[in-house]
Amino acid sequence: MPKPNYQYEKRQRELAKKQKKEEKARRKANPSQPESESESAPEQAQAPQDSPDAQAAPQG
Repeated sequence: MPKPNYQYEKRQRELAKKQKKEEKARRKANPSQPESESESAPEQAQAPQDSPDAQAAPQG
């Protein structure tokens, strides 16, 4: 059984947090746009995390 890659997981959490922060800033800058677009972005960020190939990728 492979050991967990904590650095990869931390990086993914940081990227998700950064993306969420940027999305919030965009919504704040353009309040006239519907929020449905912003809801689809986090789903795309989660997809690479769930794939088994992404977790098996070695870090250098």
